[in-house]
Amino acid sequence: MLAVVQRVREARVDVEERLVARIEQGLVVLIAVKTGDTEDDAAYIATKLATLRIFSDAADKMNLSVQDVGGALLVVSQFTLYGETRKGRRPSFTKSARPTEAEPLLAQVVSSLRERGIAVACGEFGAMMQLSLVNDGPVTIILNSEDRETPRRQA
Repeated sequence: MLAVVQRVREARVDVEERLVARIEQGLVVLIAVKTGDTEDDAAYIATKLATLRIFSDAADKMNLSVQDVGGALLVVSQFTLYGETRKGRRPSFTKSARPTEAEPLLAQVVSSLRERGIAVACGEFGAMMQLSLVNDGPVTIILNSEDRETPRRQA
């Protein structure tokens, strides 16, 4: 599972000129589910999103999580993150999970975040969405659930 995380001052998602979701300070999260991802991948991403310290503290150090600042998340399904572009000019999305596999895992991420008391707004799964946001920083982080299996480097 991949997640592109952007720290924002505000963000919104519209579908066919209809407001679907909106947040103020927080994180916009574009999430892609890969074929074969499991509930463990969803749990890893949810934990990282809840605890990622990318908001500034009083000393202007990135030391606070979205929970610490009372921010919200805007979660948008984005299967194109797994677009393969090594051959040809048109991306292939064969690594992306089918909607029947992806939607429940995305729902698990959202549910887990809400269980932690974090406000979560969502795009509309499978819809053609327009995402508008005001970056804060900008700060952009990429999370990959496969990283949980990679040992940390020893100093």
